Amino acid sequence: MNITQINTAILQGTFTNTQLSSIIDAVKFARARLAEHTKRSLRLGDAVKFTETRSGLGVTGNVTKIAIKYVTVKTPTGYLWRVPANMLTLVEEEWTPENADFNDKGSRHHY
Repeated sequence: MNITQINTAILQGTFTNTQLSSIIDAVKFARARLAEHTKRSLRLGDAVKFTETRSGLGVTGNVTKIAIKYVTVKTPTGYLWRVPANMLTLVEEEWTPENADFNDKGSRHHY
């Protein structure tokens, strides 16, 4: 089943309130899992992108803070955005010695 079929089934279905609540709970759970997975993959300084909801434009920046629900992203113009983690996508940067942030063991973590 693809997303269009799922949406059609929900919109045209004759679900009870309990069934609709169950669908909503499943979506919330999946969204929370996605946010946790994204947060675990992020590190301070990572380049990320997201779509700004009001204008629909793409925004890129660097992670400056990872909190419980939101990730703070600083854009090249200096603006700070508090973005839900599930809205972020990592931007793969081309490796150069200037943007390398690795210790002598090849890890990004500094112990």
